[in-house]
Amino acid sequence: MIVDDQAVIRDRLRALFEDEDLRVSDASDGAEAVQKAQREKPNLIILDLSMPVMNGLDAARRIKAIAPSTHILMFTLHTYPQLLDEARKAGISSVVSKSDAAGPNLLRALRSLLAA
Repeated sequence: MIVDDQAVIRDRLRALFEDEDLRVSDASDGAEAVQKAQREKPNLIILDLSMPVMNGLDAARRIKAIAPSTHILMFTLHTYPQLLDEARKAGISSVVSKSDAAGPNLLRALRSLLAA
């Protein structure tokens, strides 16, 4: 599942993952992600940090409570050390920066988590 408040990000990631033959759903905020995670029980959620309604850290905590085996990867512009610590505490397995090399880095992290 791709969770980002920007439709263009969701669309680009969907195209990237569908090229890898991965089935993808999406949500536009953390609250919607929690609802969908409860229904769909996805293997992996790619979650933005800054979103309306519910941010990524709060969503991750709630998702891990209802779907503890779901891997969560945070995909964000923010990668400062305090965030990385908070992400781990929230149950997020990996944090990937929305940088110029985002696509290959994200695919590498995704494959690693799905293989675990």
